[in-house]
Amino acid sequence: MDLTKTVKLQIKLSNDKDAALLKSAMEHYRLACDDVSRYVFDHGFPLNAVKLQIALYGELREQFNLKAQMAISVLRTVTARYKAVRTQLKQNPYRYQDDAGKWHKQTKNLTWLWHPISFHRPQLDLVRGRDWSIRKDGSLSLNTLDKRITVWPVMAHWSDYFDGTWKLGTAKALTSGGKWYLHISATKPVPDYGKKQTAHVVGVDRGLRFLAAAFDDTSKTTYLSGTRALNKRRRYKKLRARLQAKGTKSAKRVLKRINQRENRWMSNENHRLAKTLVDHYGPNTLFVLEDLTGVRFVTEQVAKDQRYEQVSWPFYQLEQFLIYKAAAVGSQVLKVASDYTSQRCPQCGTINKQQRDREHHQYRCACGFLANDDQSAAMNIKELGDQWLAGTARPRYTCKPAG
Repeated sequence: MDLTKTVKLQIKLSNDKDAALLKSAMEHYRLACDDVSRYVFDHGFPLNAVKLQIALYGELREQFNLKAQMAISVLRTVTARYKAVRTQLKQNPYRYQDDAGKWHKQTKNLTWLWHPISFHRPQLDLVRGRDWSIRKDGSLSLNTLDKRITVWPVMAHWSDYFDGTWKLGTAKALTSGGKWYLHISATKPVPDYGKKQTAHVVGVDRGLRFLAAAFDDTSKTTYLSGTRALNKRRRYKKLRARLQAKGTKSAKRVLKRINQRENRWMSNENHRLAKTLVDHYGPNTLFVLEDLTGVRFVTEQVAKDQRYEQVSWPFYQLEQFLIYKAAAVGSQVLKVASDYTSQRCPQCGTINKQQRDREHHQYRCACGFLANDDQSAAMNIKELGDQWLAGTARPRYTCKPAG
């Protein structure tokens, strides 16, 4: 399999003229992406880059003054964004209740979009070898609409990706807070994970009170507290409410700034959490996670004043971080069905949601089993991982307990 990472590199430009050239190229690229997005929206979402090239290539070159490779990159950027949105829509189906009170799910697709996807942030995708390259002196050469410019990395940490094992791909030029950045994709082949190499099986239950409760094959549970994250979320929530109440232009600017700051903080928190799990359990570990597609539906049973925290935690991002960090050390993440993992007794297999006390965070079974409710869920998730290792292709729990 291939391990893919994004190297985030801050760069320094030589002068203001080069900065103006790069900024102009980024803005033309953004406008071209918006134009292609409107075409895709108005023509039934054709996401074949070759067909789009036939229809739009000449217009992109002429109207936006893009170079050949940049015009092709625009088409790829737009189709990739629509495919990502299509996947997100599919993972969050529309849920409705009929007249008889029965709940139904309807899969969403791109036709659910009311407007074309907009590209607000100036950007520029540069193809390795065509639009950007590395010079012998350590500087980088970037293509613009007028000429190539030379930029310098601010820090040398990214040199680790030039040991010959990483393949560098497209670089995305961005600017934020008056600084310039390149986000470069790096791919490295790693051996496929085999069941026989598994040394540890760890069931991981994700939540809010504990960001993760991990139960391993030594019957030990590791808790990673979510108090810090919850407090941070609530502070931002209150600040956002005050700014929205003001409604002034300056308040809206601050709202935009703190949203970006909050997202960066949450991303860093997910990175930290994934790294903690991988470092703690080491290589040859099978991390078992619930498939939380449609997790937003749980808000129906959550107090209204707590719903923001419930839906705003980026579970999918944590999952993606853990997948690539685990693969980097020779471990793997397995996703299993989430059915009844919080309602099942790990000791006797009884499934009864009344046995879970949410208020006191306990799971108490008639058989005598008593544990923290997050721990019991992690134990059930780990058992599904054990079943997968034993040969069950898609392990899951059903309403009728086995045995």
